[in-house]
Amino acid sequence: MLALIKGLGRGGAERLLLSSARHRDAHVALSVGYLLPHKRALVPALEAAGVPTTCLATGGRLDPRWLGQLRRLLSSGECDVVHVHSPVLAIATRLALRTIPAGRRPRLVSTEHNVWSSHTVPTRVADFLTANLDDLHLAVSDAVRASMPARLRPGTRVVRYGVELDEIRAAASAREQTRAALGLPDGAVVVGTVANLRATKGYPDLLAAARRVVDVNDRVFFVSVGQGPLAEELRRRSSDLGLGERFRFLGFRNDAVHVTAAFDVFCLASHHEGLPIALMEALALGLPIVATTVGGVPELLRDDVDAVLVPPKRPDLLADALLSLLADEPRRERLAAAARARAPELGAERAVRQIEAVYDELVGD
Repeated sequence: MLALIKGLGRGGAERLLLSSARHRDAHVALSVGYLLPHKRALVPALEAAGVPTTCLATGGRLDPRWLGQLRRLLSSGECDVVHVHSPVLAIATRLALRTIPAGRRPRLVSTEHNVWSSHTVPTRVADFLTANLDDLHLAVSDAVRASMPARLRPGTRVVRYGVELDEIRAAASAREQTRAALGLPDGAVVVGTVANLRATKGYPDLLAAARRVVDVNDRVFFVSVGQGPLAEELRRRSSDLGLGERFRFLGFRNDAVHVTAAFDVFCLASHHEGLPIALMEALALGLPIVATTVGGVPELLRDDVDAVLVPPKRPDLLADALLSLLADEPRRERLAAAARARAPELGAERAVRQIEAVYDELVGD
């Protein structure tokens, strides 16, 4: 089985791929191809799991020779199924597979990790025009499936991925050490998020809400884990709001789950989502959550049961939800207990077995 993905940084889809590698059945021989040479943070972990990796675009993604490398991988005869986790790579893979004789052509599965509208218009058009060349589509949530063009929905199955519960348990046990390492003041109440610094993650809303929260509560600190193209702009905005040390951008962290375990409240201000892995980890950690009602979030969380849900692009309502929750410790404890009880249903192995059943179905096993 060959998995194809845009990069092997520590994004949500990439970490799901690593979980699949770690929990795969013995009969699944997995290899991974990726496009972006500078995004390889997960390469050592994949290779430690016995999964060989190949960078398609060693000369950079603008070097068209990667298309030839992709075709060589597809026509090698070494894989029965190709599973693509990026719309751009899915388009290229569909076209490349048509140049391979039918008898030697692997079966093709693609997964939609985010709502259709989150992609650029050219990508959506090309994806739509070539999608019928897949053998099967998967979507990570009902909302992602519903966002797809009507023609594609009947052939799309929803498989909700899972998270690494053992890693999460270890992170929870190290909570106090992590808080100390972060240099948080005694008595600090930490509202944290784990999200790349991109427009879809709603950071301006979170910063505006943070300004209101810290004006009311002098014990609250905000922490962000993530990197991305808006890093400098968001730091400037935080400075302009006078947040200073009350909003800390930690950037990329190998130990993101451990940092999440140090939070008192998890907050996600996104404008678009598929099914956020960081949110699933926060749920399994038993954190009270404030999140926006986008994508698959309302499928995962229940308002006032294990989270507080607010509409996107409403920093005023986001601030109100945070202030209300921070002022009500019994409510935080109730939401946390309900979240913690959900952990058993969030394990990665369940989803991996479902996906492997799809592979077996496609190859007639």
